Amino acid sequence: MQGPRRKVKVMLMMTMVFIFIVVEVSRNVGKGDGNKNKLLVPSKRFWAKDLPSNAYWNRQQQQLNYINNPNLEKLNFTVDKLPDWLNDTVSLDSCDPDFRVTTQIKDFNSLPDRFKDFLLYMRCRSYPIVMDQPNICEDQPFLLLAIKSLVPHFDRRQAIRESWGKAGRLANRTVVTVFLLGNAAMEDYFPDLSMMLHHESSVHRDILQWDFRDTFFNLTIKEVLFLEWLSTRCPGASYVFKGDDDVFVNTIRIIDFLNSLSHAKAKELFVGDVINNAGPHRDKKVKYFIPESVFVGTYPAYAGGGGYLFSGQLAQKLHNVSRSVPLYPIDDVYTGMCLRKLGLTPEKHKGFRTFDIEEKYRNNACAYKSLMLVHPRTPQHMIKIWAWLNDPALNCH
Repeated sequence: MQGPRRKVKVMLMMTMVFIFIVVEVSRNVGKGDGNKNKLLVPSKRFWAKDLPSNAYWNRQQQQLNYINNPNLEKLNFTVDKLPDWLNDTVSLDSCDPDFRVTTQIKDFNSLPDRFKDFLLYMRCRSYPIVMDQPNICEDQPFLLLAIKSLVPHFDRRQAIRESWGKAGRLANRTVVTVFLLGNAAMEDYFPDLSMMLHHESSVHRDILQWDFRDTFFNLTIKEVLFLEWLSTRCPGASYVFKGDDDVFVNTIRIIDFLNSLSHAKAKELFVGDVINNAGPHRDKKVKYFIPESVFVGTYPAYAGGGGYLFSGQLAQKLHNVSRSVPLYPIDDVYTGMCLRKLGLTPEKHKGFRTFDIEEKYRNNACAYKSLMLVHPRTPQHMIKIWAWLNDPALNCH
């Protein structure tokens, strides 16, 4: 019996000592004239020393973490007081090429041209809009379909308009569709299709186009520009689907799903085909190649860019927090980074099939009945599947 009693006595003594220390500290905090409202600042550093990352993107994130640190704001902390290794920050919106990256990234000269272009203009987030639809959300849509497209993809956009992206009333809800485009640059060997695009826009009034080079790495620019447009032109949208122009979306199933959500669930909704425990590809032959000189670490959970669904309330938060996350050359990973900055995780939903369904089911109408998204699909297949699902004679029981 002695052993247990001795342990109890020791624990009681330690508790009393702890209480004594807390009481003494609280008694002394307010002593001295004018100390009661004084901000207490430790005289010595008590956190680990900050060191610059060898990877360029990580270093940019460290800069933004310092600049946006609310504790530093309380100390009237400004950019010019950053540690020396962080104090190379210029205007975050500068659209002039940042030639400093050529010396800050050790293997810059050996990187593919798409990387050089992205890194030189990585700080630029503001591009003029050349085609806008300022009144498209006057009726505050229940569901906004925002489709990433390229100028030459006329057939994909038209197939979407004639099938799952048909704007108007669907299942007693208002649906609005917009297509997100940049410029088809001549240096990427695109023919000049601007007259055709202007005609398309005048007929359908659903094209949003910004004056930036529409490349794979610039899809992140398209993301932040869309979030900016959404916050100003369509802040009343209840939900947003954002996806590619080569997917089939069962819009009716999505509306049914959204109607079933509780109020609490709907506020911070973000669902899709979520990828976990992924990291950058280091093989230069892979489309998603990222060199170690640009980024180190693992990716947060993110939804595949083929298509995902989120709430309008969350869209505004994503827009705000994106200012605190440096642009990253893979747009769906970047959105995952923004979600992590908000302390949120995207939710996986089995109705999103960004890697297709089994081949034996692809021509079975009933296989699409319970799904929200399937990728990829041709324009002809989109129209065919939509006709299947809207056939009154369809019986999947």
